[in-house]
Amino acid sequence: MIVEVMEGDLLNQDVEVIVNSWNRNIVPWWLLLPQGVSGAIKRGGGTAPFKEVRRYGTIPLGGAVLTSAGRLPFKGIIHVAGINMLWRASERSIRDSVKNAVRLAHEKSFASMAFPLIGAGSGGFNPDQAKTLMLDELSKIEVLMSVKVVVFPGSK
Repeated sequence: MIVEVMEGDLLNQDVEVIVNSWNRNIVPWWLLLPQGVSGAIKRGGGTAPFKEVRRYGTIPLGGAVLTSAGRLPFKGIIHVAGINMLWRASERSIRDSVKNAVRLAHEKSFASMAFPLIGAGSGGFNPDQAKTLMLDELSKIEVLMSVKVVVFPGSK
């Protein structure tokens, strides 16, 4: 696996699939005011990915599901349940989200993917610690894939 850490906008990456740090899919998407990555996806890609993700029902903490990318130029969006019922991320939810997102991308034969910092926005997790956990988890996975960890400017 080739892993690159970069500063930038997740939605401007030249990859096949992006990751959206989502909730456990308990609260209907239309009741939420999407922030961060989810808000950017909704603004750029429309509501189709969020309508699709609701069909999965409750997602286990750290679980991953695939939807279309709506109007975005990707082959799909992997939504990970990176925060718990109290809207907080943990080491476990971050590690499991990374592991399950890569597993799903590999199963679907995606060659490249980009992650935001899981849990560092609405999840309240320290961005540097989230990045460290993500990179550690990625270092344990052996697949042929290019992975970008994209740090939004100002979130370090």
